[in-house]
Amino acid sequence: MGETITFWVLAVVSVSAALGLVFSRKAVYSALMLGVVMLSLAVLYAVQDAPFLAAVQIIVYTGAVMMLFLFVLMLVGVDSADSLVETIKGQRFWATIAGLGFAALLALGAGNMVFAPAKGVGGAVQEAGGNVPALAQLIFTRHVFAFEVTSALLITAALGAMVLAHRERVRPKATQRDLARARFTGPQPSPLPGPGTYALHNAIDMPALLPDGSVSPKSINRVLARHDQEDGVRPTDPAKAALVKQVIDKDVAVEEDVAATEAAHQEDAK
Repeated sequence: MGETITFWVLAVVSVSAALGLVFSRKAVYSALMLGVVMLSLAVLYAVQDAPFLAAVQIIVYTGAVMMLFLFVLMLVGVDSADSLVETIKGQRFWATIAGLGFAALLALGAGNMVFAPAKGVGGAVQEAGGNVPALAQLIFTRHVFAFEVTSALLITAALGAMVLAHRERVRPKATQRDLARARFTGPQPSPLPGPGTYALHNAIDMPALLPDGSVSPKSINRVLARHDQEDGVRPTDPAKAALVKQVIDKDVAVEEDVAATEAAHQEDAK
C-alpha cells in the first residue's frame, strides 16, 4: 500500500517537473525542475529495492551532472539573451523525426507494460542475487552495445562542447603580476564599496551612499542592475534611477567596444 501511494505521488511530481523543464522560459527554472525529476527517480529506485541505483542517481546525476548544469549557467550569465537564429540547417526536420521516433519508443514501452506480465525490480534483483550483480549482468551482457555507444556519445559531446567553447586568444594571458600592477595603478586599488540600505532592507542592487549623502556609482552591481532594468524594476528616487541607467549605459558601451576590438583582431588574423 505504501509503495503504491509513493509511486502515484512521485509520478505526479516527476511528470509535472518534467513538463516544467520543457516549458520553462528560463534555464535556471529548467535546471531546478530537472533536479526534482532526478530526486523523484532516486526515491522510486529506493522503493523498488534498488539502493545502488538510488545512490548513483543522487550522487552522480543530481550531485555531479546538476552541478555541471549550474556551472554552465553561471558561465553563460543571467543577463544573456537566447539566440533565436537557427545556425544548423534542417534541425527542425531532424528534430521532428527524432520526436516521432521517441514517441514510437514510448508507445512500445507502454504496450509492453500493459500486455506483458509485470515483474518489477525486486524480482530481478532476487534472481541475480543482489542489486549490483543484476545491474552488472544487464550492462555487460544484454545492453553492452548500448552502454558502449552511450559512452562514445558522451565523449563526442564533451569534445564538441570544448570545440564550440574554444576561443582564440587575441592577446597574451595576463599573469598575477600584471593583474596586481593594473589594480594598484588604476583608479580603484581598494575593493569596491558595499551596497547601501534602501527602504527598510539591505539591497545589493542599490548603490551605497557617501558621507555627504550622494550616491556612489562604484557600488552598483552592473549584472543585477541590468537584470532589474530588463524586468522593469527601477529605484523610486529619480537621482538613483538616473545613476543606475548611466552606469548600465556605460557598461553596455564598454562591452560593445570590447566586442568590436575582438572582431577587428579576428579580421586581422584572417
